[in-house]
Amino acid sequence: MPSLFEAYVTNLGKYNEGELVGETLKFPATTEDVQALLKRIGVDGIRYEEIFITSFDGDVLGLYDYLGEYENLDELNHLAHLLSDMGTADLEKFEAVIDSGEYTGSVQELINLTHNLDCFDFEPGISNDEELGRLYIQDFGAVEIPEHLIDYIDYEAYGRDARINESGHYAPGGYVRNNYGNFIEVYHGREDIPDEHRIFAYPKLNIREQMAAYQGIIDKSALDTEKHRISPGREER
Repeated sequence: MPSLFEAYVTNLGKYNEGELVGETLKFPATTEDVQALLKRIGVDGIRYEEIFITSFDGDVLGLYDYLGEYENLDELNHLAHLLSDMGTADLEKFEAVIDSGEYTGSVQELINLTHNLDCFDFEPGISNDEELGRLYIQDFGAVEIPEHLIDYIDYEAYGRDARINESGHYAPGGYVRNNYGNFIEVYHGREDIPDEHRIFAYPKLNIREQMAAYQGIIDKSALDTEKHRISPGREER
């Protein structure tokens, strides 16, 4: 399945120690992808357990502007699968809606938006008021105009009024407006993620790797204790 967006996943514990250790994860992903990545960046579930996301990138226009550093990987993967199932037209409509700023407050809202795109009307390629006015009058017949007057219409003014009245928005791909259909909240939280879209799992460590991780905790604890005992401004007695 082609990648739609990607996240730079970072070891939070290492970051707090002053070291940036991370790697890019492409979505949709698999559990095996996540386990391999976590192992490479040192998140073993023993010594280091937490991650955060340094940055996002991808082919879904503007999506990364609405994703944060502590997003859940399972939720991101679920969103990626839903977007992957869309045709080109629906994906362009999704991009236009999020460009307008609607339903972008959380990954939960973005997921619900994928289920409710019929609540929006999208006109590809319409980028200004004049084009919108011509579309509504000439193609949709919004106003009955005698043929001999068709070239005297102020399409820009008509389009401007229509856009204002509809609270429409010109996105990079076209014109979008909320038609105020019945928006249904399908997704309520992580419990609604299908099992096949859940991907987060710590690496499977063999006995030697587990012992090394626990030894690392012991060594770090001993070092921290020693640093506290001989801290700047204190003399060892």
